[in-house]
Amino acid sequence: MSTHRGKVPLERALSKLGAASRSQTREWVMAGRLKVNGRTVTDPLFMVSPEADRFTVNGRELGRQAWITIILNKPGSVVTTRSDEKGRRTVFDLLPPEFKDLHAVGRLDMASTGLLILTNDTKLSARLTDPANAVPRTYAVTVAGLVTEAELKKAAAGIMDEGELLKPSALTLRKSSGRETHLLVELTEGKNREIRRLFAAIGHEVTRLKRISFGTYQLGDLQPGEFRRLSKGETGQAGD
Repeated sequence: MSTHRGKVPLERALSKLGAASRSQTREWVMAGRLKVNGRTVTDPLFMVSPEADRFTVNGRELGRQAWITIILNKPGSVVTTRSDEKGRRTVFDLLPPEFKDLHAVGRLDMASTGLLILTNDTKLSARLTDPANAVPRTYAVTVAGLVTEAELKKAAAGIMDEGELLKPSALTLRKSSGRETHLLVELTEGKNREIRRLFAAIGHEVTRLKRISFGTYQLGDLQPGEFRRLSKGETGQAGD
């Protein structure tokens, strides 16, 4: 049975199949190593059918990869990129070679720690990160100094910064002292450095930021640098 579900650019097709990243596809195309249905392709945006066409690199057939999704407890001092121009360690340096083609679902900045989802399922990552779905992410946050009730109300109401409204969906005070304040912050949209910018706007520096949940996924007792594989049932993908 032939099921043509519409054509997409080659680099997107191989990403969708979990067979290669877009940058890997472009490298293969530029080197003249990638063929579609036996013909060498010279354009990474060449339109193909992921379900119907046959893709080979150096004669080796590329197919749909086994579904892989993991939760990593990202430690501090590593970046959430595949490679880093400054030579810093990346999250992929912490993972076995078979996970090198996964992509991160949202990012955590270098100093932030905690739950990071990595997957080869582009539909799953799109569902989790689409602002329209308002998937909640919860962070345990420590800031310098005592956050007053008035400051807390101001942050909860939302603050305009660089033309963006920074507004947590929930803000809970856990404990505070004159030295530091511990809070739980919930976001439903991952704006760049949103939590750090939010507290800076009310005069407090974030000293620790750890994501402890993303949607239904919990960090649990994973130690920094440890990961665990998810089943399709855990992601609501059973039967896909």
